Amino acid sequence: MSVSSETKLNLLIRDWPPGTVAVTSWLNRQGYSNQLLNRYKKSSWLNSLGTGAWIRTGDTVAYEGAVYALQSQVGLSIHPGGRAALSLLGKAHYLELAQAKVDLFGYAHEVLPAWCRSADWGLSLVYHQSSFLPPGIGMTDIPVNSFSIRASSAARAMMECLYLAATSQEFVECYELMEGMNNLRPDSVQKLLEECSSVKVKRLFLYMAEKAGHQWVGYLTVGEIDLGKGKRSLVKNGSYVPKYQITVPEALEENGKQNL
Repeated sequence: MSVSSETKLNLLIRDWPPGTVAVTSWLNRQGYSNQLLNRYKKSSWLNSLGTGAWIRTGDTVAYEGAVYALQSQVGLSIHPGGRAALSLLGKAHYLELAQAKVDLFGYAHEVLPAWCRSADWGLSLVYHQSSFLPPGIGMTDIPVNSFSIRASSAARAMMECLYLAATSQEFVECYELMEGMNNLRPDSVQKLLEECSSVKVKRLFLYMAEKAGHQWVGYLTVGEIDLGKGKRSLVKNGSYVPKYQITVPEALEENGKQNL
């Protein structure tokens, strides 16, 4: 290997956070040609991760390292959301700790690259292309070892959980998560609710937050939130909540029941 190649390799290793993926397009922009990358691979410095991505030989890379590359190198809004974000924030400890799957959310036009879909992360990545919340709002930086990634804040993650909920058990589990949301910032929640396009999510969020007795609910301006018109039946043979015109699982309505 030439001196210049060794120097470039040293720079690459220095600037490449351990535990992360590097995508080929980003490496090319940094001056590392495909030919040079293949040379590093033959010298056992790099391993290819499918087509279009690389990891350092001997490095242990979890899904967060892939998200780092998607966000910082590709410029995508793809991020851990829902329960995955709450787990990263330490707010889902009393539910499923050993995650079998991680929910990633991205905007409607964003595609999860094949290398990310096919790699073995030790769990299942479930990707949701959605536009019920705009990208960029309600996000937070979460440190992961030597790097950090953007993930949903607790309020946004809670809305993502509600967006995915479809069964009676999932609705009840969402409420158990909501019970722990006692310190959300009303201004952040207000903005998310105003920008959210899902009537189901907005009504459920307000219903559960009020049912849980959170003080921050009193600081929301509900009149500025579009809750849509008409009734919404979320489950069959459930309990009807007149204030929010939703039919919810009976087990949810009876759980910690308060007057709405």
